[in-house]
Amino acid sequence: MKKIILFDLDGTLIDSTEAILESFYHSLRTHNLGLEVTESMITSQIGHPLEVMFAGVGVQADLVDTHVSTYKLYYREISCQKTFLLPNAIEAIKEASLFARLGIVTTKTGRYSRELMEHFEIMHYFDVLIGFEDVENRKPHPEPILKALLQMGHENQEAWMIGDTCLDIESSKRAGIECVAVTSGYDNIEQLLTLTDVIQRDALEAVRYIALRG
Repeated sequence: MKKIILFDLDGTLIDSTEAILESFYHSLRTHNLGLEVTESMITSQIGHPLEVMFAGVGVQADLVDTHVSTYKLYYREISCQKTFLLPNAIEAIKEASLFARLGIVTTKTGRYSRELMEHFEIMHYFDVLIGFEDVENRKPHPEPILKALLQMGHENQEAWMIGDTCLDIESSKRAGIECVAVTSGYDNIEQLLTLTDVIQRDALEAVRYIALRG
C-alpha cells in the first residue's frame, strides 16, 4: 500500500517571496496608513494567514480584511510570473509519486494555489489541495491535514507531512502523523529544532528520507 505525503507550498515547493512582498506593499500603499514595514517583518510571518500577517505589522483590526482583499486581487495578477519552483521541487514530486499518493496543505488561498500548480504543470501529481478557505482552523491546527487525509481516504496508510515552518510540524503532531522539516524556507534550523530533530535540506531530501522509512 502506498504511503501518503502532504506538502506545504511556500518555502517547501515554491518561492513566492517576491510576489508576497510586492502584493503586501501594494496593499499598504493603496490604503496609505503610513506604517514603516520592513521586508523582514513580512517574511518572518510567511506561513501564517494573511490576517495575522497584516495585524502583525500594525494594521488596525478593523482594516485588516480590506488589506487582505487588496492583497489577494493584486497577488492573483502577478503570482504566476513572480513565483518560482524551488530547486529540486520537481524531482521531489516525481520521486514521491513513485511510492506515495500526494497532497498539498497550505495556508495560501486554495484557488490561487491550484492555479499556480497548473501553471507549473504539476497539479496532476496531487490527489488533493487544501487551502485556507477549505477549513475553519488553519495550521498549526490539525484540521487542514485531517481534512486532506479524509478526502484521500487514507484508512491505514502511513502519512507524512513535509514543511518548512513550525506551523507544519505542530499541525502534523496534532494530527498524529510524522513530519519532515526542511530548511529551504522561512523558519531557520534553530526554530525547527525546538519541535523536531527530523530535518532535511529540501523537499527532495525529505522525500528520500521518507522512502527509506518502513
